[in-house]
Amino acid sequence: MRRQNEPRLKWVLDRVPHGQLVDTPTLERHGVTRQLAHKYVESGWLEPVVRGVYRRPSASVDRLEWRTVVRSLQALMQYPTVVGGRTALEEQGFRHYVSRSDEARVHLYGAVHPSWLKRLPGPATFLLHSDTLFAEGTSDWVETPSPAGPLTCSSPERAVLELLDELPNAESFHIVDTVFEGLASARPQRLAGLLQRCTSVKVKRLFFVFADRHAHGWRKYLKAEDVNLGSGPRALVAGGKMHPLYKVSVPPEFLPDQAKDDHGA
Repeated sequence: MRRQNEPRLKWVLDRVPHGQLVDTPTLERHGVTRQLAHKYVESGWLEPVVRGVYRRPSASVDRLEWRTVVRSLQALMQYPTVVGGRTALEEQGFRHYVSRSDEARVHLYGAVHPSWLKRLPGPATFLLHSDTLFAEGTSDWVETPSPAGPLTCSSPERAVLELLDELPNAESFHIVDTVFEGLASARPQRLAGLLQRCTSVKVKRLFFVFADRHAHGWRKYLKAEDVNLGSGPRALVAGGKMHPLYKVSVPPEFLPDQAKDDHGA
């Protein structure tokens, strides 16, 4: 029996780094049944985290850090999970603009997320998003370094569109405004491709509101008329004012200067 189990145990010992997670479906794909996993726990090769999830024990890793969880998802369990939105911006030098507290709220995007993410102990809260903001097959990702190993994240250009999608209920206009302030090095060709494949009229209209407001050098390379901005006004903010160019309601301070004067702002 031990000899039959050795290749499966070898996979666990060789492929699951110390401190990282592995779930039951991944183990079963490599021949490790629930019964075997239980034996590996008894032998100290794995330790249970929550039902259906195990961790390779580590003397140097105590609490469950969110980057380790995501690295395990991406590299070991191979879920189509990408760090996006606010979290991707934080990981790529925008922390000064978007951080609001010590609480870790980790935005993950993908077609499928394991249900156990919501049950993990630790300081992080995982906010799970679908990948429907962009047309199917749209990929615009970068690798960012982390102590757990490189993480796959949305590029800053994609992440800022994901951030816009959170307006007005889950993000603030002020946060988005400060992010755009720091977006001077965005790549216009990348932005143009993402805007073409973005499925949200709201996001595309708001993008041009902020792009016009900050007028970075890349703005002149983007043409609003090349992007499908839909038709008809979009009410977005209670008590907001309709933007004269992009027909989406925004707080009065985000109107162009002439429109502010007309509204008495």
